[in-house]
Parts: sequence; C-alpha cells; structure tokens
Amino acid sequence: MEYLLIEYADPQGVLDPIALRYRLRNNPIVPRWVERVRLAQQQYEIDDPRRFYGFGTDQTAQALLSINKCIALINSFEPILDRQLADIGDQDTLNYLHSIFERYHGLLDQQTDSFWNRAPEQVRKALADLNIAVHRCESVTRGRPPSHVVTWFGLPKDHVLKDEDYAWAEHTWQPGTVFLNYCEIGKTLEELADDQDEYIGADAFRPFRHYSADFVVNFGSRTARQATARHAIMYAYYQQHRAKFASWQACYTNGKLPLADLEGELDLDAVASRQMVQSVKLI
Repeated sequence: MEYLLIEYADPQGVLDPIALRYRLRNNPIVPRWVERVRLAQQQYEIDDPRRFYGFGTDQTAQALLSINKCIALINSFEPILDRQLADIGDQDTLNYLHSIFERYHGLLDQQTDSFWNRAPEQVRKALADLNIAVHRCESVTRGRPPSHVVTWFGLPKDHVLKDEDYAWAEHTWQPGTVFLNYCEIGKTLEELADDQDEYIGADAFRPFRHYSADFVVNFGSRTARQATARHAIMYAYYQQHRAKFASWQACYTNGKLPLADLEGELDLDAVASRQMVQSVKLI
C-alpha cells in the first residue's frame, strides 16, 4: 500500500469524476492512521463529503443558512441558543455558538451531559453540524486557502499521539499535502489566538493529542515567512494568557502532521468544479 486515492465528483452530476493520487509518507504516524481509516470505512460513511473550503465561491449565504438552520432545529428540541447569526464576520457570536457546541456535545470521552443523552439523532447531528458551520464561516472571512476535510464522526476518538510524533510536524508545505486532522472537541492555542474567544471554558483548551481517521487536504501552500508570522501571533496570545496554559511546550504546535503528498500537477479548477468526495481508497 503506497497511495491515498480520492475521487472527486460534481455535486450536480454534470462533469465526470476525477481521481487524485497522494503518495503516503514514510513516518510512524501513517500506519496508525491507515488502521483508523480502514476501521472507519468498515462502519461509517464519510460525514459530509462536501466539506470544501476557500475555493473562491460565495459561501456566505450557504454558511448563514446552515448555521441558522442548525440553531432552529436544536431549539425545537430544547431552547438552549439565544442568538442567531446575521453576519458571518461576527466572531463574538461564532465564539458563542462554538461554546454551545462544546458545552452540550461534551468534550471527548465526557459526553455525560443530559442534553446529549436525551437528544434525538437529528438534533445531535445539528449540534455537530453547528460546529462545522462555525468553522466554515471563519474560513470564508479569513480568506483561507483551498482545502477539504474528510471525517468519520462516529469513530471513537480514543487513540493518542506519542510525544515523539510531534517531531514529524511540518511548518511549511506545498499544495496537495495531506495532514492529520484535529479531532479534539475544543480549541488549540492557534484557534484561541485567532478567535480571541471569551466564552470557551478552561477545560476546552485542547492541544492536539487524540487522533482519528480524519484528515485534511491542503491545496494551498505555506512559506517560512508565513509560518513565522503565525508563530508570532500564537506566542503573543500565549504570553497574554499564561495562566490558562500548563507550559508553552505542552500546548504549542505551529505545524501539522503530514500523511501524504499529491502526485502530479494540481488542477485546482478541476477540483473546484467537483467539490464532493465520492470515494476514499488506500491502495
């Protein structure tokens, strides 16, 4: 097994699908991630095959509609949200909505809240979708480069990275790099610095420790200068809020854990017109 093969399809069914091949990296994280993917595929479908971000299309209306639909569905079961979103640039409301997701979903292995246990499946899904919609709004307003995320929400997130795994983190990358996706319930130091979140609970700061089958394909690049700039933002936030964090080394990573790299040239226009993951294969 050497490759991750992803088929991209046109949601409208007009264009023929295309397949992109990503060569797996040779690092100790990859075999463990592959095992998680195989297990996920035996039991679950991909959560949302249309989790594409930053392709230049107008996602504002879609993001607003999605968030407010989730709010209405959740409140129809129990009125726990007292806001709607009128502007995707309203970071304060996005932080509030994300805090509701954390509180009523529960952190990993802490889903004991009575709301989550009582809620029917469609309400649980709306709560999970609320989190996705918040991050979609943030992606649009911050102009993030094109990417897509593949997750299997139902797979238990009970595997933990080893300390030595972080040595493989990369701070710069080229278009078409596949990375392990953050699957904690909460926020990293980088997200806290970006969001200036005043709602998050003390226990919802979650360094990247647990991993799953979930992954992200980055179609943009990051230079050393951009990585340094990100580091400066995170470090400044850390210095201002030292009491929240046990130590700099324990909570900080400015990099991502790589899994695979695109083979061949990237035709971003072809992917942009096929923003739906039709299949994921390991070959």
